Amino acid sequence: MKKFLYAFAFVFIFSTFFTGLALAQSNVVTDDEVNAIAHKLYCPVCQNTPLDVCPTDACHDWREQIRGMIAEGKTEDEILQYFVDQFGDRVLSAPPVSTKFNWIIYILPPIIILAGAIILFRSLREWTTPKTIEAGLGADGSESSASQDDYVARLEEELKKQK
Repeated sequence: MKKFLYAFAFVFIFSTFFTGLALAQSNVVTDDEVNAIAHKLYCPVCQNTPLDVCPTDACHDWREQIRGMIAEGKTEDEILQYFVDQFGDRVLSAPPVSTKFNWIIYILPPIIILAGAIILFRSLREWTTPKTIEAGLGADGSESSASQDDYVARLEEELKKQK
């Protein structure tokens, strides 16, 4: 009986040490893996609907196609490129930066917002500061007080003559 217990204990201990090594190596693709790629694509049939949440049968078929491509060992970039080749750049949720002038899409809005903020700041500052005219200078900044004084003096003389 002692031999049986020792053998049983040995097998039990031995099996507990090596249970981690006998994991099944299956090629099961999870929904999370499929949705991670499908989220980067828009449905070519429905407008503005990501492929991972689109309820149409066509999108279901495309998600299954993505699942099959992942199971075949294709990378995310290869799968995205396949859909771009089939349907064009419009299926991507973010336009590719490297093609033609698409980089302008990323640079132009911040530049416009910054320029608008600068213009608005300068305009508000100009509107809120009072405009003062220094003594001896005209509205345009030139010295015209002497000629203006002569004009006022002549005008007053003319008015006195008419009375």
